Amino acid sequence: MQVRPVLELVGVVKRYRVGTDEIVAVDHVDLAVVPGEVVAIVGPSGSGKSTLLHLAAGIDLPDAGEVRFDGKGLARLSASARARLRRRGIGLVFQFFQLLPGLTAQENVELPLVFDGDPAAGLTAQRMLASVGLADKAARLPGELSGGEMQRVAVARALVAGARLILADEPTGNLDSATGTVVLDALFAAVRDTGAALVLVTHDMAMASRADRTLALYDGRFEGTAPGAVDRKDRRPPA
Repeated sequence: MQVRPVLELVGVVKRYRVGTDEIVAVDHVDLAVVPGEVVAIVGPSGSGKSTLLHLAAGIDLPDAGEVRFDGKGLARLSASARARLRRRGIGLVFQFFQLLPGLTAQENVELPLVFDGDPAAGLTAQRMLASVGLADKAARLPGELSGGEMQRVAVARALVAGARLILADEPTGNLDSATGTVVLDALFAAVRDTGAALVLVTHDMAMASRADRTLALYDGRFEGTAPGAVDRKDRRPPA
C-alpha cells in the first residue's frame, strides 16, 4: 500500500520584489515527504532554503503551484486556520530558539496547547520535556538555560501537540558541535518515537548525512532533473 505524503510541494514558485528587481526565491519546486521520513535540504545562503520551509509551514503562500499538508492545499485555508495547523500539525524549530523569555521551559512548551484550551497542557509539556532530557529544568527561565537546553525546549514545543511534520531551520546553527549533536540526537529520537516527518535546512553536511534523503537547493531549484535527485541514501519507509 502506498503511503500518502504528509507534505507535498507541486510546481511551487515564490517571487519577491526588491526595488525594481524580481527575485525568484523558489523556482518550480516539487517535493513529497512521507511520515517518518527525514529530509535534509542543503545549499548556499540565498538559495531559497528558508523560503521553502516558510512555504511548507504556510507562513508564506506560493505565487504558483501548491503546497499540501495531508493532501489539503494550504492556500485554501484562512490565515487563522493555517496558524491552528502550525500549533497542531506542523512543528517549527528555529536557529535562535524563539522562546519567550518571561516563561519557564514548561510554559514555553505548553503554549501551543494552552492556546487550544487543553486542560492537560501542563502534564503533556512535562512529558515532552522528559523525552528530551530536561525534566529537571521545567521551572527554569530561558535565560537560566544553556543554548543546547533552550533548543531542546524548542524541540519539545514543536512536538508537544502531536505534530505530524517538523520543519527545522538550521536547528544547530547557533550551537557548538558537541551541543549540536546532543540537540540533533534529541530531535531525531523524538521524530522517530512519534512517527512525524522531519524536514531540516542545514549547512552542516554531517547533520545532513544522518537524513534519509539529502537534497541540494541552488537558485531556488533542487539540483538534478527530478525531486530528490541528490538522494544519497534509500532509507524511506516502505510503500
